[in-house]
Amino acid sequence: MQRKYRLKSGRVFDYLHRKGVSSANKRLVLVHAPSKYPLKVGFIVSKKVGKAVVRNKVRRRLREIFRALIPFLDENRNYIIIARAESANSTFAQLANSLAALLQKAGLIVKPLDTETATRLSLGERFFSANGA
Repeated sequence: MQRKYRLKSGRVFDYLHRKGVSSANKRLVLVHAPSKYPLKVGFIVSKKVGKAVVRNKVRRRLREIFRALIPFLDENRNYIIIARAESANSTFAQLANSLAALLQKAGLIVKPLDTETATRLSLGERFFSANGA
């Protein structure tokens, strides 16, 4: 994922935690809020997830999944993705399904996923067929 999409400021993280809307499942929590600037995303993977190697692996996977979904998202929002302990034992496809489900539940996927992206992320039929309408 390119650096221009990364949230760096602690103040922005605090603002999103205070003012953002959140949704969650057993692997991830998604916090988002409108922004007057282009899309930015931050990832939080705490020590509850595991040791450093496991946390970095989860963070790398989440970055790659989010990078593939950027063209389909609302561009005037900031996002925080928080990994829960269950994400340490999850496969890439399970994390992709969890993140896509959260984004879809929040209504943030503005363009339907193309089959190439869905296949690459190993998403089930339910995600790109539900967005095809």
